[in-house]
Amino acid sequence: MATAAAESLETAAEHERILREIESTEPACIGPTLRSVYDGEEHWRFMEKLEARIRNHDREIEKMCNFHFQGFVDSITELLKVRGEAQKLKIQVTDTNNKLQESGRELVTEMEELRKCRSQQRNIAATVDQLTLCLPVLEMYSKLREQLKTKRHYPALKTMEHMEHTFLPRVNPYRFCTIMVEDIPRLREEIKEVSMSDLKDFLESIRKHSDKIGETAMKQAHQQRNLDNIVSQQHKVGTGKKVKKDGGIGLDAEVDNTSPMSEQDSGILDVEDEEDEEEVLSAQDLVDFSPVYRCLHIYTALSYCSDPNLVLDLKNLLVLFADTLQGYGFPVNQYFDMLLEIRDQYGEILLKKWSGVFRYILDLDNYSAIPVSSEEEYKRVMGQFPFHDPELENQAFPKKFPFSEFVPKVYTQIKEFIYACLKFSEDLHLSSTEVDDMIRKSTNLLLTRTLSNCLQNVIKKQHVGLTELVQIIINTTHLERSCKFLEEFITNITNVPPETIHATKLYGTATFKDCRHAAEEEIYTKLNQKIDQFLQLADYDWMRAEPNGHASDYLVDLIAFLRSTFAVFTHLPGKVAQTACMSACKHLSTSLLQLLLDTEVKQITMGALKQFNMDIEECEHFARSGPVPGFQGDTLQLAFIDLRQLLDLFIQWDWSTYLADYGQPNCKYLRVNPTTALTLLDKMKDTSRKNNVFAQFRKNERDKQKLIDTVAKQLRSLIHSMSHHH
Repeated sequence: MATAAAESLETAAEHERILREIESTEPACIGPTLRSVYDGEEHWRFMEKLEARIRNHDREIEKMCNFHFQGFVDSITELLKVRGEAQKLKIQVTDTNNKLQESGRELVTEMEELRKCRSQQRNIAATVDQLTLCLPVLEMYSKLREQLKTKRHYPALKTMEHMEHTFLPRVNPYRFCTIMVEDIPRLREEIKEVSMSDLKDFLESIRKHSDKIGETAMKQAHQQRNLDNIVSQQHKVGTGKKVKKDGGIGLDAEVDNTSPMSEQDSGILDVEDEEDEEEVLSAQDLVDFSPVYRCLHIYTALSYCSDPNLVLDLKNLLVLFADTLQGYGFPVNQYFDMLLEIRDQYGEILLKKWSGVFRYILDLDNYSAIPVSSEEEYKRVMGQFPFHDPELENQAFPKKFPFSEFVPKVYTQIKEFIYACLKFSEDLHLSSTEVDDMIRKSTNLLLTRTLSNCLQNVIKKQHVGLTELVQIIINTTHLERSCKFLEEFITNITNVPPETIHATKLYGTATFKDCRHAAEEEIYTKLNQKIDQFLQLADYDWMRAEPNGHASDYLVDLIAFLRSTFAVFTHLPGKVAQTACMSACKHLSTSLLQLLLDTEVKQITMGALKQFNMDIEECEHFARSGPVPGFQGDTLQLAFIDLRQLLDLFIQWDWSTYLADYGQPNCKYLRVNPTTALTLLDKMKDTSRKNNVFAQFRKNERDKQKLIDTVAKQLRSLIHSMSHHH
């Protein structure tokens, strides 16, 4: 009996276990559990227990439903009420919308009319503005036609110039403007032809009356030779009234003269009907040079000559004419003064021409050292440029000059310019000192203005890289040294030694130094730009858990670029290379610190900081490797000292030392600014803990955040005391 009771209890326990499994097991896995029921005995007992369990669950479900039923009924009731209210609201909204559409239809119509009205107003205003621009052009063109009609040619030229430079550019798109622009060159040619025709008429008149003029000139010359014997007669001539005291009538007379050309305008004064036989006229009194002056004014306003050879030909003709006039007794002092003015214009033409020559040379240069493979090539370069280097002479072929092609070419062109300046000074009756002074002043302008501007433009071009800038520095160094040879060259031409008092010195040395400094500054700028381009590739994962074990790829590429770049700097003056290297390292250090402190970076993990530290170690290794010779000790490495101390402080979490020693001259973290430290510390806070309930229960996390808050509070106190102290 006891045994049967024990079996019954065991069976009941087994059935209870099976029921628990059925309740907790996934439906797909319930097969083996049911099989154990059928393998056992007393299935009916299990079925009874299963039904009892089902009834029990049904009762619980019913209780729960009964408990929540009233709330469900209330909710349905409220929902029905809301549905009714919603229907009313929908009707009201529809009604309001219809009223709004009806009311707005009128407004839309009026707005459309207003839009059209404003569009018309804008069109009218634009039309008025354009007419305001066009009317002065049309008025000025009408004035120009009137001036041409009345033969007031010089004012017409001034009007044309004013139109071209001031008025026509404002109305460029209009068709009438295009017609005017095309018409102006033709009008200029007409004025030139009329002026030349007047001049030819003048010369023809001179030829007709040359006998009378020559006779008078010879009498005048005879009187000058017998000056002591005819003082009284000379006095009478000086006080007698003259028909024309001054041959030139100037601009105002030309402007006011609107009558057709008379016999007086043709160049010869009427001397046949003189009433006073005692009145004596000089040779220059017989000639009216008005047509010459008119032609001179007009041609001065028209064609700034760009061909120096043409100016030289003109100068030679003018010198011959001046010498001829002087032989006939005419005063030519003012004439030679005019030739000196033309000399200044000739100098400007030369400067403009050589500006193009220099630009052409600089644009074609490859900015690479000149290679020579034979003695003939070596002598060719040496013949063009004064260069002496015993070490280069003793090297075997092939070998290279340190400078590129533009050095000998520029030097040769400077000498050609000096020859061109010399050509104009011939036959002007100038002393050697005056010629020397003229050449030196012109050469100074060539160096300080023309060549300097050309070099500066090359330096500032976007496509000019670091290699080209390095070569420009080397080239200007050699051109600077050649200035003493240019001094000797000018001395040999003019035979005026440079130590002569008041002798002008060449300023080329300063020019080439300025260009070299500009190239150096451009090197520093371009280096920093290249560094910035690499830094744009930086993609730090600031939430990294652990560092990846090596420096970032972008930084490795950046260091490789810097190494190859500074290898090219070997031919530069040591100071330039060192300054460039130090400037690059400082810029890199500053930029990396800005990456760390960027306001866009809200949180930084210790793993990310350690990865960043590996990149700084790569920079420090580069600085220690001596990429440029000449640095003493760890001078270059000091460029990264701010970052190094900041990272050491955070990675070692050495706040006790920092706060205790701050302000002392020998403190371990002297270069760490408390404001910088506080900014980075705020990024180290675990902001996710605010949204993570379980993080609050991790003791280590709580202690860490508490320590950060404590340190941050002490840093703020330190910053406050510093600002208060200052």
